[in-house]
Amino acid sequence: MKLGELKNNERELYFFQLRIGFAGFAVLAAFALLFARFFQLQVVQHDTYASKAEENRISIVPIAPNRGLILDRNGVVLARNYSAYTLEIFPAKVHDLDRTILELGEVVEVQAKDRNRFRKLFAETRNAESLPIRTRLSDEEVARFAANRYRFPGVEIKARLFRQYPHGELASHVIGYIGRINPKDQENLGELGVEANYRGTDYIGKAGLEASYQQELHGTTGFEQVEIDAAGRGIRTLARTPAQAGNNVTLTLDIKLQEVAETAFGERRGALVAIEPSTGGVLAFVSKPGFDPNLFVDGIDPASWEGLNNSPDRPLTNRAIAGIYPPGSTFKPYMAMAALELGKRTPKSAIHDPGYFEFGGRRFRDSKKGGHGYVDLYSSIVKSSDTFYYQLANDMGIDAIAGFMGKFGFGARSGIDLEGEASGVLPSPEWKQKRFRRPEQQKWYAGETVSIGIGQGYNAYTPIQLAVALAALAANGDMYRPRLVSYIDNLRSGERRHIEPALVNRIPLKAENLEFVKRAMAGVNREGTGARSFASAQYTSGGKTGTAQVIGMKQGEKYDERKVAERHRDHSLFIVFAPVESPKIALAVIVENSGFGARAAAPLARTVLDYFLLGKLPEGETAAQGKAGGVPQEPDDEEESD
Repeated sequence: MKLGELKNNERELYFFQLRIGFAGFAVLAAFALLFARFFQLQVVQHDTYASKAEENRISIVPIAPNRGLILDRNGVVLARNYSAYTLEIFPAKVHDLDRTILELGEVVEVQAKDRNRFRKLFAETRNAESLPIRTRLSDEEVARFAANRYRFPGVEIKARLFRQYPHGELASHVIGYIGRINPKDQENLGELGVEANYRGTDYIGKAGLEASYQQELHGTTGFEQVEIDAAGRGIRTLARTPAQAGNNVTLTLDIKLQEVAETAFGERRGALVAIEPSTGGVLAFVSKPGFDPNLFVDGIDPASWEGLNNSPDRPLTNRAIAGIYPPGSTFKPYMAMAALELGKRTPKSAIHDPGYFEFGGRRFRDSKKGGHGYVDLYSSIVKSSDTFYYQLANDMGIDAIAGFMGKFGFGARSGIDLEGEASGVLPSPEWKQKRFRRPEQQKWYAGETVSIGIGQGYNAYTPIQLAVALAALAANGDMYRPRLVSYIDNLRSGERRHIEPALVNRIPLKAENLEFVKRAMAGVNREGTGARSFASAQYTSGGKTGTAQVIGMKQGEKYDERKVAERHRDHSLFIVFAPVESPKIALAVIVENSGFGARAAAPLARTVLDYFLLGKLPEGETAAQGKAGGVPQEPDDEEESD
């Protein structure tokens, strides 16, 4: 037994030593692997991990640039910036948004509209780093939140730049507004290759000049290297590349003239465009009603947005470039010019106007019952004889009319430096074939040409097109692209870049024909349909009144606007340039559903010209002026003929 026990002990010792050897080898192998890993991390990959550690210690913070200013031609600021504190929520760092917002309301005032706006922004921009719950905090509110900051992880106060439009609704469709960058905007910025320059920028131009000159106004984003602690809070700034402010944009627009024009409109709907014929510079640009662009600065609340979108007056529609209207009798001077240029009429051509024109078994009625009697080309413009132009259109044919009117820009975008311009409709057989699908609809009928002659039928143009065409006529055929910007100032370099006038067409017109049409248009304001509005004017002017139908009338039915709903009444139009000898301004105005051009549009144009040429401010409007609706007055014979 004792020998066996001794032999067993030796065996156990052997196996014990063997296990010790294996364990020692395993420990050495493990230490070798650890050493190899440490060597790889500390020596081979030292630079890589040192950079990552530095990145964790240092945060790159973008600095949004100051947005450039927008000024009128006299240096009046129309859009500027100011700084204020904003209470912002970082959704990714907040576990319970609703509870956080509720508790924030105990520290700073958070109204229902603030919560609604936040929810709207959160739904639209899911990937946003931070979203404002309150803007423009007072110093007291900033202090209160700072004392309670520990309670709200994921909520911070930021200093932000805000856009301000000191004139409110005035020229709102020109200036436009800014709004929060959405996914579509980000996609567009990526396509332009400027996405990197918008890091740290939350807002972008959405409409008007704010949109069309976005790249000029935005500036260049700067950056800060900030040392941060373990909680992600900044400790100190290590380096800074300052942001570069955007360029200032100065307009051709005169904001005082704009104010006079908009005040003259009052509550009525419509548009007005005034252009300098020799340059194409836009002097006034009105679309009524407008809107307050300040509503959009920190995110428009849903109630205001719904009100603007659902209003029957369509305040967000830029009528001056997107509103399409029949030109009515304002088309007649161009028809007269076409007749002279194409040899279809001479200045002495005359007809007897019985008050109607018969064609194809249909009677096309004149606006004046009983007609104008003897009418030559001059009096056809001055008295605005429809019958004369019914017959002229039939003699000319639609192809000749369309070909000539296209030279004046009718039916084509003007190229103004704003987005959203409509092309209008210059009717022709080719246009009709593209417009309609069924063969019976595509055919052009001779009777349709007759209505084209008085600016009705398929004719449909924008106010900017009417103004551009008139400016070309006033400038003896020189057509300039309309522009709102005069020059751009680069604040960094001090360079001023002028936007030079762009001559887009030189319409070949005979001097004697131009002189004749201008003289006839001067006669409109001296002895014709515009005489009442321009009585005792201290300057010469050439104009043309117009009335555009909104709804068609049955054959033989007489239009009585007192029996028609307000929004179905005729539009009032007027085009005018002055002075006749050397035109400095050409304008087109349309007042929706206001009847005869001599009643509403012409007096409004007179107000604008009086201020522009004489510096004369309107003395005040009557109770009936500047208001929509109401019972229209019985028109006299002079007003009926436009």
